[in-house]
Amino acid sequence: MTHSDTDPAVNPEPRLPVNSPGLTAGGFSPVAALFVETGGSYWGLPDVDPWDETRDARQYAGPWPVVAHPPCQRWGKFWAGQPLWIARTGERKAKGDDVGCFAAALSAVQEWGGVLEHPEGSHAWAHFGLNKPPRSGGWVRADDYGWTCCVEQGQYGHYARKPTWLLVYGLQRNELPELRWGKSEPTFPQWAIDRYGLAKCKRAGELAFKGGGKDSHHRIGTPPEFRDLLLAIARSAA
Repeated sequence: MTHSDTDPAVNPEPRLPVNSPGLTAGGFSPVAALFVETGGSYWGLPDVDPWDETRDARQYAGPWPVVAHPPCQRWGKFWAGQPLWIARTGERKAKGDDVGCFAAALSAVQEWGGVLEHPEGSHAWAHFGLNKPPRSGGWVRADDYGWTCCVEQGQYGHYARKPTWLLVYGLQRNELPELRWGKSEPTFPQWAIDRYGLAKCKRAGELAFKGGGKDSHHRIGTPPEFRDLLLAIARSAA
């Protein structure tokens, strides 16, 4: 499914977030976790309503603030597909063709408040007219209402640095948390260095040495500490 640049579902008008009513018995405002892995780190948590592929998070209609992890494959460096696959088949994907997932996530976080997460360098920022944050960290304006930053998930428990862009609505600048900013050095398993050498490991990148193929859990999974940070930001927006 593709969308034209004039499709309002692709380029929604900015909206001020609507505060979410009510608290649970545990004293927390509930949070909807959108586009998350079935049985993943958002599953089974009190006060968290997880929306996986089966529930179709594009249909979320409130009322809680959100933590959104829309699919990134069609927005990243290899949006057209893996180079070897393209060379073998000639098949190329369309940039941004995620059947409306990012547009829905953006609309939800704008309307209900919360935080959206995507990999550093996501083409979605330019497509939706959002300012790109500096790699060094710090919150900057994404647009008239939202804030964006770059932070490494490796600072919060991921095995790789995994630089990540965050997009937040529903908070003022003085309400945003100070994160563990900065660019760290990559690290690699010793077995990989011994087998391939450090130079080849750096070319391949940290994510090349754990998971892959059908086993993508380690790459795409959200570490508990980073998950809790995102949930706290979303609850603050409520």
